[in-house]
Amino acid sequence: MDNKIVLSPSLLSADFSDLGGALKEIEKTDGSWVHIDVMDGHFVPQVTYGQPVIKSIRKCSGLPFDVHLMIEKPEMSIPSYIESGADYITFHAEATAHADLCIQMIHNAGKKAGIALCPSTPVSVLEELLPYIDLVLVMTVNPGWGGQKLIPYTVEKVRKLADIRRREGLGFLISVDGGVNSKTLPLVLEAGTDVVVSGSSFFTGELKWNQ
Repeated sequence: MDNKIVLSPSLLSADFSDLGGALKEIEKTDGSWVHIDVMDGHFVPQVTYGQPVIKSIRKCSGLPFDVHLMIEKPEMSIPSYIESGADYITFHAEATAHADLCIQMIHNAGKKAGIALCPSTPVSVLEELLPYIDLVLVMTVNPGWGGQKLIPYTVEKVRKLADIRRREGLGFLISVDGGVNSKTLPLVLEAGTDVVVSGSSFFTGELKWNQ
């Protein structure tokens, strides 16, 4: 596993009228992915963008697209997000009874599979799946809104996942999403985070990135 920490700026906090410009800004940052939050208005109250937007901006950047599906029944939509150009597809454990099927669909298309956990969802729900996934996304805020403060107890979940990975010799990446700024960044990195998702702090310049 590469020890380099990855920054994955979230387009949720970008200017939606200039997503191409936002991608250029992200490309200037060393070690970047592009985090794309898809919201359906059901799993979370907000609605963002879907497959047509992702497909249209795919040609604007060669960076990995880290697509985070905050949608109900992701198994119904995963094929279309694969087609739109996603590299990593992360769905929520809380949003489907068919997590194993989702992982198989993603892997069969040659893409990387991730599972996200809401703050109140314990790590234990992933016990059977950790050997088969490429990424675990720990939501450090409640999903659906940008600009929230990091929930302190979620950092312990990162630490638990890092301990399991080390003990079991697994290879999944650990990502955190929500409330990461220059003050909280050291906390999540010390706990074992590999991928840092940042929205408003990245685009305002508050997050100083020199990893």
